[in-house]
Amino acid sequence: MSEWVAVCTKGQLIPERGVAVLVREQQVALFRVTGTDEKGDPADFVYAVGHRDPFADANVIARGIVGSVGHGPEQRDTVASPMYKHVFALATGECLTDPSESLPVYRTWIAGGVVYVHPVPVSLLVA
Repeated sequence: MSEWVAVCTKGQLIPERGVAVLVREQQVALFRVTGTDEKGDPADFVYAVGHRDPFADANVIARGIVGSVGHGPEQRDTVASPMYKHVFALATGECLTDPSESLPVYRTWIAGGVVYVHPVPVSLLVA
């Protein structure tokens, strides 16, 4: 039950925009974030987090606004929920505006231009 699930191609993801996908029974929000890394090299990464906003109890995270906080090595890619504007770190799922809640984070893997998502959230893999 821990096999990777192919969800789309990387080319189907519009940079800095979210899309909702179904990974087994879970609604997951994917975000392709581009830019430059701390060395100034081009960066292109796909994040996967839970689609349900824990504050609004609605599946809306994929419609959130992508951004970042911090600078240089401390820079973190984020998404702001479209409902109550809570900001979540895409890499960790932590809510930066109210640490009482967080989003589940899923591992992504890209092979041959296809985006795969692991169906078990990272927090459950390490627990």
